[in-house]
Amino acid sequence: MQGRTMLVKRAGAVAAAELGCSWREENQAQRESYSADWRSVNISTQPQDRQTVQETNDQRRESYSREWEARRLVQACPSGVIRLGTMECGVREHQQLPYRNTLPLPLFTPAELGVRLGRGAPHTQEDLRNFPAPDGACPSKRDVGDITKDLPPVKPLRMEFAKAPRSLGRSMSQEAQRG
Repeated sequence: MQGRTMLVKRAGAVAAAELGCSWREENQAQRESYSADWRSVNISTQPQDRQTVQETNDQRRESYSREWEARRLVQACPSGVIRLGTMECGVREHQQLPYRNTLPLPLFTPAELGVRLGRGAPHTQEDLRNFPAPDGACPSKRDVGDITKDLPPVKPLRMEFAKAPRSLGRSMSQEAQRG
C-alpha cells in the first residue's frame, strides 16, 4: 500500500490538502491481480457564503475587508462510506449507493469453452441448423397492391391552378425584341 500527499499553500498557510492511497495485489499462482486507487482525505479552504465584511473610509483612504473561511473535509474509502462536512462543525457519514462499473457476466465467451474444459454438452444438430443465405430479398415482402387495397382511395381537394401564361402580344414581343 502506498500513500500520496498533495499540499497547496497560499500566503504561507495550507489552503488545501489531499491524501490518496494506492493498493496493488498480485496472485502469481492463479494469475490474478487487483489494484485500487482512491482519494482518502480531501481538505480545502474556501470562502464561506455571505460571510464577508468590507469597509472603506474615503477620507483617510483606508479599506478593510475580511472573508470568513470554511475548511471543507471530504473523506472516502473503497467500502462505499463517505464523510462530508467542515472542520469547524464536524462531519457526517453517508453510505454511497452500490453500483458496478463492470458487467456481472463476460460479454464474449467462446461457444466451445465449456466442452473444452469438460463442462456442458457438445452442440447438437438442432443448434447447427441451416439458415437461408441472405440474397437481398426480404422474406416478409408484400406486394404494393396488397398493402394499398385496404386503404381508402385518395381524393385530391379542390385544385386551383393559376391562370395559364398567355403568349405575348405583338406589341409586347416587339418591345422585348428591341430590348
